[in-house]
Amino acid sequence: VQLVESGGGLVQYGGSLRLSCAASTLILDYYHVAWFRQAPGKAREGILCMTSNGSSTYTDSVKGRFTISRDNVKNAVDLQLNSLKPEDPAVYYCAAHAARVLPAPCPLFDTAYAVWGQGTPVTVSS
Repeated sequence: VQLVESGGGLVQYGGSLRLSCAASTLILDYYHVAWFRQAPGKAREGILCMTSNGSSTYTDSVKGRFTISRDNVKNAVDLQLNSLKPEDPAVYYCAAHAARVLPAPCPLFDTAYAVWGQGTPVTVSS
């Protein structure tokens, strides 16, 4: 297992949660990293990504609410979820692909990424 997500759980609508994607055998500095989510009965959706040089791309549904950031000390990429809405509950996955073979800007479609974590669930309650 090369990517491990953590930080998922139950939070109230309007609340916040911080997810982390830690790498064990990869040096994430050299990878584009993306966060995807999949709700029950729905297709997996790419929501944000960050290139190896720090440029980020967001889908409209999370812009202004979610933030992606790198923690080079932990060799991790974090996802800050704020102002959680009813459409946000899902299993959240991180994915990575070597920057030297995947041109920037980082894409938000899942077939672009070769390495995946196992996912962490986010549940939102009223």
